Amino acid sequence: MPSTIRTVGDLIAIREFAQSDVEDVRRVVGDDRVTRWLSHDSRGKEETRAMVERITAMAAEEPRTDYSLAVVAPPSDRVIGFCRIGLSGIEAGKLGYAIAYDDWGKGYATDTARTMVDLGFRKLGLHRISAAIGPDNTASQRVVEKLGFTKEGTLRDHVFTNGAWRDSVLYSLLQPEWANIKQ
Repeated sequence: MPSTIRTVGDLIAIREFAQSDVEDVRRVVGDDRVTRWLSHDSRGKEETRAMVERITAMAAEEPRTDYSLAVVAPPSDRVIGFCRIGLSGIEAGKLGYAIAYDDWGKGYATDTARTMVDLGFRKLGLHRISAAIGPDNTASQRVVEKLGFTKEGTLRDHVFTNGAWRDSVLYSLLQPEWANIKQ
């Protein structure tokens, strides 16, 4: 039986997606102001529905290799964003997150990333978590830098999105570094 993830940060809670989340998710993945920073273009209603179906199917896989989760701001259970740790390599994961445009500037992205990193190291037993961020996305770079991530370099033409190739700045954090930060 697959495990269900629900964990709480300081400002947000992270939970599994449900099909009833499609419209809220579309507020995030259907907004060009948000997706300009992501590794995919904006999505319409049917694409968003298919995305949520794919995510819920992956959550049931054993072994689970993808932890794509909904971000909510309690006491509401309405989705305001999403986050992900995709497992890759040996004890390694790739971090991603996005928050709805109307909820930017409230600390949700930082709390989401912090909560996911803690989940990755404490519950998933990861040794390394990386984040690949667009070079112009200085807000997201500040988020991971606040959490102690180290800038490793640039991945050239890393993603094709919004009609063009885009570089990514690669950051990483190791479990022993996180353990020292968390104390």
